[in-house]
Amino acid sequence: QVQLVESGGGLVQSGGSLRLSCAASGSIFSINTMGWYRQAPGKQRELVGTITNVGSTNYADSVKGRFTISRDNAKKTMYLQMNSLKPEDTAVYYCNADISQYGSSWIRQAYWGQGTQVTVSS
Repeated sequence: QVQLVESGGGLVQSGGSLRLSCAASGSIFSINTMGWYRQAPGKQRELVGTITNVGSTNYADSVKGRFTISRDNAKKTMYLQMNSLKPEDTAVYYCNADISQYGSSWIRQAYWGQGTQVTVSS
């Protein structure tokens, strides 16, 4: 069983910063690409950015230059540093991870966290 747990969300004023964490646990052989997504009320879930297992990152245009994704492979944890936050960044933020497991056979599948609320006031 694999779990992804996000933390670090909260209420912040426009222009402020927050750091989200996503910790993976369970029977994990390796974690491949990880990503952050967000879903605002009434909108579809959208990609914020991704990071590969060797640290290559990719970001949505809306967050480039303001958000930074990093990971600590030893801790099986991914981070999202969010600076210069805007009210339009308000959303539930989800982490996603492509995880390989080995039991009686190899399994590779994507897992989602439960989400953490980020609210940016104007």
